[in-house]
This record gives sequence, C-alpha cells and structure tokens, in this order.
Amino acid sequence: MSPILQGILTIIIGVGGCVGYFYLSNIILDRFVFPARKDDQGRNIARATAVRPWLFLMPAILALGLYLVYPVVGSFLRSLYNRSGDEFIGLGNYVQMFSEHGFRVALFNNFLWVLFVPAAATFFGLLVAQLTDRLRWGSIAKSLIFMPMAISFVGASLIWKFVYAVDPNIGIINAVRDYFGLAAIDPLQIPFWNNFFVMIIMVWMQTGFAMVILSAALRGIPEETIEAAILDGANPFQIFFRIKIPQIAGTIAVVWTTITFLTLKVFDIVYTMTGGNFDTEILPSYMMSYMFRDDGRATAVAFVIMLIVTPVMIYNIRQARKEL
Repeated sequence: MSPILQGILTIIIGVGGCVGYFYLSNIILDRFVFPARKDDQGRNIARATAVRPWLFLMPAILALGLYLVYPVVGSFLRSLYNRSGDEFIGLGNYVQMFSEHGFRVALFNNFLWVLFVPAAATFFGLLVAQLTDRLRWGSIAKSLIFMPMAISFVGASLIWKFVYAVDPNIGIINAVRDYFGLAAIDPLQIPFWNNFFVMIIMVWMQTGFAMVILSAALRGIPEETIEAAILDGANPFQIFFRIKIPQIAGTIAVVWTTITFLTLKVFDIVYTMTGGNFDTEILPSYMMSYMFRDDGRATAVAFVIMLIVTPVMIYNIRQARKEL
C-alpha cells in the first residue's frame, strides 16, 4: 500500500473512530444506561452528566495506561530479573549498580548538571530579557540569542567541539592560550571542570528559551506598580529585585523546572562531546553503556532516572497550573 494512501486511511479511521465512539457512547449512556424516564428523569440526567466526562476521557486513559503506565510497571519488573528474563534476582541489579564507581560518578555528575544548568540558563535568560527590553535593537539581540534553540543537541555539540579543539588554529580557548604563550590543553580532559565545559553547551541552548518566557512575563507586569515605585524613590536595582522579580517568581519557577526536566534527560551532548569518558558520564549515557550488555542494569538505571524526573515533573505541572 502506498504510504500516502496508508496515511489517509489512518486519519480517516482514527478520526472516524473517535467520532463514532463519542456518538455511540452518548446514545448508549442516555438511552440504555441512564434513560430519562418520567419517574426518575432528574436523577438519571445528573448521573449521566457525572459519567459523561469519564466516558469521553476513557480513550485517553486507556492510551496512557498502555503507553505509559504499562511500560513503567513492566520496566520495573524486568529490572528485577537478569537480562534473559529467566532468573529472578530481586534488587540484585540495583545493589550491583550502586556499588559501581561509574554509577556514583554518573549520579554525581547529574546533580552537577541539575544545579548548574537550570540556574545559569534562567539567570542569563532573565538578564538578557531585562537588558534588551528597552533597546531599539533588542528584538535583533533576542533573535540571535534564541537562534541556538533551532539547533539540535548533536549539531550544537559539534560546533562547540571546534571551540574546544586542541589545535590553536581552530579552538578559541587554545588560540587565546597560544596568544599569551601558554601550552595547548584539551578542556574536555580536565578532571571535574570538563563537566562544566560540556554543560555550557546546554546553557547556551536553553538561555534563549528562558529569555523568551521571562521577557513575556516582564512585559506583563503592570506599569502602575513600576511607576509607583519610581515615585517612592526606588532605584533601578530595587525596582528589578523588589518589584519585578516577586511578580514573575512563578514564571521563573516554571522556566527553572522545565530546564531541569530537560537537563535530567540530556544524553546527546555528553555522548557527542566525550562519549562519557574522562568522568563526564551521566545517568542516560551510563544506561546506554549497559543497554547492549548481558545484564539488566540498563533497565534499573532507566527506573532510577524516572524516579528522579517524576518529582520535578509534578512540581512543574503544579507551577504551570498556578500561572493559568
């Protein structure tokens, strides 16, 4: 079958199936389950009204259960077995995983990423949003800063590989060092600090996202409050930190947690820049290193990542609801 024809049939069947489901479910609910009889009309209408939203949500609930809940439960159960799945080892994968030096390094690096990347990206995004808000060429500056968002993680990593290149004719860092007569170095092999050199790529990409959201929040601050602060003798720093920041604190929290959520899932940058070598491994890259080996630790690492991501996701959803 032609791919175009297959796509058209899928759309027709999918849309038609949804319309048919909603139409038939309404008929069954109103005529057979809770018929509007004269002796009990009001009560049945109230019952049907209470059931109808759940009836409409049922396809989405089933889809989420099939594609979200079932894989989570299944992954956890599989993490309790060996790779072949024929031997139950309980928490053996988790015990072995936590006892490994590589896992502890990856976990520590993940915490470094969570502490540094969201804070730096949010800070620079807020700084740029505030400084370019009143400039004539502010829109041009914002466009240039937002541009890295259009680049893939792999593409951005390849760009920064040239920045960190050991050859002074290519790498900016070593070109500066060569100008001052210093020996060339490989920034990606410097213990501990190489993690921050890799994190800079994520900060560079996410600053544009933070800038756009926070710029919109700053523009939404009522001018009356700022004018009142100016009349009371407040200087620009007091206006920014005591008037603007408190009013957009919820938006800052949403931006912070959103970038945190992305940071916890990052894999491409580390894999492209170092491949997890030189103690730069994080949990996703650590999981990939065991994905094709003869053990079940990859599933255990995936479950640990999910446990770390879930509280951040819940907090992000709550903060987003407060902004509505």
